[in-house]
Amino acid sequence: MQNKSALYLLLTANAVSGFAQGISMLAIPWYFSDILDASSTFGTIYGIATFLTLFWGLYVGTLIDRYPRKKIFLLITLIGALIIGSIALSGFLLGEVPMVLIGVVFCTTLFIYNVHYPTLYAFGQEISEKKNYGKMNSFIEVQGQATSVISGAFAAILITGIDEQFLSDIGLNGIVNFKLEAWSIHEIFLMDAFTYAIAFILILFIKYKPVAKEAVHLGSVYSRLKQGALFLKKHPLLFHFGLGSYAIFAMFLIHIHQLVPVYISNHLEANSAVYAGAKMMYALGAMLSGIGIRWVFKRTNTIKAIIIMMVLSFIVFELLSFSESSAVLVFVCFVLGLTNAGTRVLRITYLFNHIPNNLIGRTGSVFQTLNVLIRFSFITLFSLTFFTTEDNITWSYFIIGLFIFISILPLLIYYKGLIKMKINE
Repeated sequence: MQNKSALYLLLTANAVSGFAQGISMLAIPWYFSDILDASSTFGTIYGIATFLTLFWGLYVGTLIDRYPRKKIFLLITLIGALIIGSIALSGFLLGEVPMVLIGVVFCTTLFIYNVHYPTLYAFGQEISEKKNYGKMNSFIEVQGQATSVISGAFAAILITGIDEQFLSDIGLNGIVNFKLEAWSIHEIFLMDAFTYAIAFILILFIKYKPVAKEAVHLGSVYSRLKQGALFLKKHPLLFHFGLGSYAIFAMFLIHIHQLVPVYISNHLEANSAVYAGAKMMYALGAMLSGIGIRWVFKRTNTIKAIIIMMVLSFIVFELLSFSESSAVLVFVCFVLGLTNAGTRVLRITYLFNHIPNNLIGRTGSVFQTLNVLIRFSFITLFSLTFFTTEDNITWSYFIIGLFIFISILPLLIYYKGLIKMKINE
């Protein structure tokens, strides 16, 4: 790989910013659910932010295909440092962070996330040889999830602190005698902003040479976006693949950001240690999947492998709708780590092998837009008071499991065509 040092530096910057970002994205939903007792309010904020990414996502793909990916990374890390840093400082001045500003941090992180990962994968494709696409995608997944494991552990510590109850929850009471005060939300935000600044500096030092220089499509945003849609219209099987295989990812985001805090607090009546532990087990599963997914399915074609993982996801989501055990939740999150990350590695590699690099951002925008519409619909549904009272949150898991099952159907219907498809114009 001729740009190995550039890729390593990029992943280092990604790990640094992802560490604190992961803590913030765990802390905010839990803060609304457990501290503020405002799950419905958070659901509304999450729904609005997701809806706005519908329009933002349309534009992001054209940016990725039009401008140097390094400059995009520099811009989003700078924006993250400035906005989140300013809100953190307001918390120190006021003694607390107003609810609306906590919502702004969540929305800012969500918007950056919607730019960050499409740019990361497109950048990786740009600086990697085609034969290394699978390896590169697995590497990104392993690195990202290893960061999530660490951030999940720190989230449990920083949100809750370490006391006798925390040590008892993780089975260390009487073995370890250590206490740590919980961090305030603005202290967590300050750390988040600081790591964005470090990532900005690291990205400045990235030097690379594109493996394959392709023509940059200029013109208006609309015309460039239209080119991505026309490519998928010309290759409808690719459209069905991209839409169907996105189902696990869409439902997982709703699960981890909106549903799990309510499920733990209302249904299981547990604390944030279970929440962070579930997130850690997801990340561990995802990391193992990133390492071994291509080996496990080396004798199986990509489409069949994705169908298998979607079936597993359907089963474990339905399991949550009938369970009352924290251990089952942790197990489900581990399995979802395996299936979501495995599907993502295989899906992205499949798309890389069928879509030119100078179109990857715009075709991604089409899938992202449809994915946002789906998520917005479910987020709005699950924000209803019915789902946030008593044990009714379990119905949400029944519904999203059913949605994944339905999403498998296009892959089954077009199975033969998808495994035989040969495209890369």
